[in-house]
Amino acid sequence: MSDKDLEKKSVLLRKNILKYIYKAKAGHTGGSLSCVDILNVLYNKVLNVDTKDFRNPDRDRYIQSKGHCVEALFVTLADRGFFPESDLETLCQYQSHYIGHPTKKVNGVEQNTGALGHGLPICVGEAIAAKLDKKQHRVFTLLGDGELPEGSNWEAFLSASHYKLDNLYAILDNNKQQITGSNQEVMNTDSLQEKLEAFGWSVKEVDGHNLKELTEALNNGPYNIGKPNFIIAHTVKGKGVSYMESVLKWHHGVPSPEQYELAISELDAAEALIS
Repeated sequence: MSDKDLEKKSVLLRKNILKYIYKAKAGHTGGSLSCVDILNVLYNKVLNVDTKDFRNPDRDRYIQSKGHCVEALFVTLADRGFFPESDLETLCQYQSHYIGHPTKKVNGVEQNTGALGHGLPICVGEAIAAKLDKKQHRVFTLLGDGELPEGSNWEAFLSASHYKLDNLYAILDNNKQQITGSNQEVMNTDSLQEKLEAFGWSVKEVDGHNLKELTEALNNGPYNIGKPNFIIAHTVKGKGVSYMESVLKWHHGVPSPEQYELAISELDAAEALIS
């Protein structure tokens, strides 16, 4: 996939996030829009996964710890062909597998997630297992910056360093907001790079909406042999829709018909500029 095609894919995925949240009248809009570029790069440039053989033991593992932003994951999996996109017409409906958090009943989903602070510990276990089995696959997880204060994350940071899990990649969707306010107001975790390095991790910082930077950071590890890898991806909550960007109410806001049309028109204009 060319760089331009990857850019266009991000616009398409944003449109689909809004489309299905709007139809379902539910969803985590802001965080899905902030992390979708990361998912686009992972599934189109990085992960060794096969839509026809998802349980291949040699596949790379991806676990979405910030499970509430499942809409970004669902539209990305549908785009890659893990399931028909038409399945998402049932998002958040009774007896649908496409609910508000990832579930293994959906093809392409590794683990049920959503309780904050669980994804990284699971990935530590996956990475240890790969080392013990002498497997070469990598383990990736996406964390939300609002879930970092969970104590289970810090136990996992210690464990990953102790076991020298350089096959583990934790990516932070660092949009700097959570449901009730900014991270600095609710629970300040700065200076994050210094904290993680003190815990024995190798850390890179990237623009989480720069597809080239993300591709390079996610494909060129491990950064130091014997150290787990952490990517701080600086993002904007609600990215791509002007009236949603960095506005708290869009953490799980649903657009009105007028707002939806405006958002799609903005994304259409952004797509037209990609040449």
